[in-house]
Amino acid sequence: MAARGVVAAGHPETAAAGAAVLRAGGNAVDAAVAAVLTSFVAEPLLTGLGGGGYLLVAPPGEAPVLLDFFVTAPGRGADPASRAPLLPVLLSFGDATQLFHAGPSSCGTYGAPAGLAAAAAAFGRAPLAALTAPAAALARRGVRVNAMQAYLFALLAGIVGSTPECAARYLPDGRPPRAGDLLRDPELAGALDRLGAEGAAPFYTGDLGRAVSDWVRDRGCMLTRADLDAYAVVRREPLRVAHRGRDVFTNPPPSAGGTLLRRGLAALDARPGRPDAAALVAALAAAEGTPLAADRLGSTTHVSVLDVDGWACSVTTSNGACSGVSVPGTGVHLNNMMGEEDLSPDGPFTHPVGARLPSMTAPTVVRRDGVAELVVGSAGSSRIRSALLQVITHVLDGRLSPQQAVDAPRLHLERGVLHVEPGVDLSALRAGGHTVSAFGAPHLFFGGCQAVGRDPGGTVSGGADARRGGAVAVA
Repeated sequence: MAARGVVAAGHPETAAAGAAVLRAGGNAVDAAVAAVLTSFVAEPLLTGLGGGGYLLVAPPGEAPVLLDFFVTAPGRGADPASRAPLLPVLLSFGDATQLFHAGPSSCGTYGAPAGLAAAAAAFGRAPLAALTAPAAALARRGVRVNAMQAYLFALLAGIVGSTPECAARYLPDGRPPRAGDLLRDPELAGALDRLGAEGAAPFYTGDLGRAVSDWVRDRGCMLTRADLDAYAVVRREPLRVAHRGRDVFTNPPPSAGGTLLRRGLAALDARPGRPDAAALVAALAAAEGTPLAADRLGSTTHVSVLDVDGWACSVTTSNGACSGVSVPGTGVHLNNMMGEEDLSPDGPFTHPVGARLPSMTAPTVVRRDGVAELVVGSAGSSRIRSALLQVITHVLDGRLSPQQAVDAPRLHLERGVLHVEPGVDLSALRAGGHTVSAFGAPHLFFGGCQAVGRDPGGTVSGGADARRGGAVAVA
């Protein structure tokens, strides 16, 4: 519970940074921006200056707004014949392996610097430099690697170790950092200082943008100076769904996640009362979209914030599975979105130059009588829609707290297989004719859902997803 507000995020340092801004008098947008900037330091393989995302803000008494700063397809003025082949990297998940694609040609036009600067300018109270400074200080003094981040470093070592520049940055002793290791990033600190002092311009039309483009163009990437010059944050009207007497606002097209969530909520709305397992599975089926690789990691992170004045902010950012391309002197580790199979179902490099890539991410705000009641979002690729659907249902229909809703066992339906965490009645599901894949414990496969909510008495609280190392901080 909190006096000034509450933050739920993918790492304790990320959540703490947002809460500190709330205590200093910032609003939920200020807190969310500060938290995301800190996630670049504390969760560096999931997000960063070289990635993109979406920020949904619901100011009190005003219509919510979605800022789209996701990655776009590069290639303005570039010859496709000069494109390097994608770099295939086989990653081991212990009992399974999976092929990812990285390298220079996997990099899309990043949006994170532009998006965060735009959000702070349009909706925040604090100067941008006040939001970047704590993240820069953390990058200089170092952050202790926790168990979840150590797992990700080990998992993605084949990607981050694919170039000497990236290996020097993230594998400083020639190995993935282990839990408890101190990881410093002075180049990122300098880049965050530049963002705070000068805004996003250096990363697009200035020296940092030129350095990024020139470096990757020499290595077969299509990201040109013209792509960076043309990049713009897009303000969109969120999708609005009437559900259980509330208004649910979520990510509109070209992102697919919000549309699929809307389908699932509509299916539940047709069946009043708390849904049983059969109704929930039917809603998950309604929320299925184009078949995706259900076992994809979904290298993404999310921040949810509610403040005492009624501001709500939900922001999801991603660096894909990262590209292994870190540009010296810029602090920018580029995304691998052009190599993500989920984002290019028609094959690699089929998106028109300048097009926003699709995404399953769906930052969401639920309002009741115009007041934000729940703020939620998730990582997890194709599992995002099912994670959000279930957390929303547990809060609105089950009357669970945000933490109880996030902790509850999850289901996910994909390609006719029902993936299930412990705590769900498997016999009832199998009796319904479902092919069931039973997990032995809660698992990061089912997403990383961070939620904050306001109860009928006005008290706010948070729910952090232990599946991906989440944390709640109060102010």
